Amino acid sequence: MAWVVWFTGLPGCGKTTIAQSVKAKLSRKQINVKILQLDEIRRAITPQPRYTEEERDIVYASLAYMAKLLADEGVNVMVDATANRRRYRDFARSLIPNFGEVFIRADLETCMAREAERKAEFSPKGIYKKAAGKKAAVPGVNVAYEEPLSPEIEVDTQKMTADESASFIAERILQNFSKA
Repeated sequence: MAWVVWFTGLPGCGKTTIAQSVKAKLSRKQINVKILQLDEIRRAITPQPRYTEEERDIVYASLAYMAKLLADEGVNVMVDATANRRRYRDFARSLIPNFGEVFIRADLETCMAREAERKAEFSPKGIYKKAAGKKAAVPGVNVAYEEPLSPEIEVDTQKMTADESASFIAERILQNFSKA
């Protein structure tokens, strides 16, 4: 049975970097995975995003449904998306039988510093600066970020490097999900 793991955490915590590294580590063990990267997918769903609650409801429900469809076809999926409200991740959990959350923990100051230097291809640039100027609704700043209550996997990227985090997550996925 295919599985879906949702990488959540504040913008700039390392979700994308770690998810890509986890995928590479699993690939070396002949485990194929598709990453659904929200910032990339959002360009198709909402080409000119407003980041309203209503829009987020639609985008996250669409993302959860895409992950479910892929898992139903036997594709392992990692979702790389903040999903600032627990209800978004809970909805995905309700749809997908073999589901888990990966919480990438980092404090806001660390995330802000990382985001200022990131070069991710699809993620919006300067989001924390925009939040300070009230031009953007950013989880952890002017929009709530609800941490998972009991994630299946959790790493603290202030205590572990991205590679250490990815190794830990890949091992936990192998232990908890790939045997199904």
